[in-house]
Amino acid sequence: MRRYTILLVDDDPFILTGISKNLEMEGYRVITAANGEQALNLLEEAGFDLVITDLIMDKIDGIQVLKKAKAVDPESMVIILTGYESLSSAIDALRLNADDYLLKPCESEELHFRVTRCLEKLENARKIKFYEKILPVCCVCKKIRDDSGTSHGHGEWLPLERYLWKRAGVAPSSTYCPHCAKNMEQDLGQWK
Repeated sequence: MRRYTILLVDDDPFILTGISKNLEMEGYRVITAANGEQALNLLEEAGFDLVITDLIMDKIDGIQVLKKAKAVDPESMVIILTGYESLSSAIDALRLNADDYLLKPCESEELHFRVTRCLEKLENARKIKFYEKILPVCCVCKKIRDDSGTSHGHGEWLPLERYLWKRAGVAPSSTYCPHCAKNMEQDLGQWK
């Protein structure tokens, strides 16, 4: 399983420590920022799978952190965490592409559920992006055109297995579907 990296932003040291320990116990790599300024600097330096940010902070608030996270990496998931229940702030956050909105204090089970849901959404987006890149498939031989490193439409045609290995490091196992297995048995029976 992939180890996800989470940026946790909150100006309350008790919440920052408590939530980070909770997430680390779940197996996540957690980087903390004690304010919005630190968060913006960290977002410039490194990529994060998920950003969990407090909404109300001095100078740079959670909305600014959200905007920066999405500007740096539109795929990055963002959860807005706030102690102030406000419908307008939730709507603003969701309009700016926040992936979830959570009230604090929150139970560790609820936080874990929301984090898991966001990371599943991230994985689905990554899979879709990967599959979009393998659209050029020959309708006869089923080879895939690999346009990486060349101009569009001029890539090398590769068998599916070689393409997956080259682009994703995936080594599919070879087997027979029931239809092909039956045909293979018939073909082998003719050779006897």
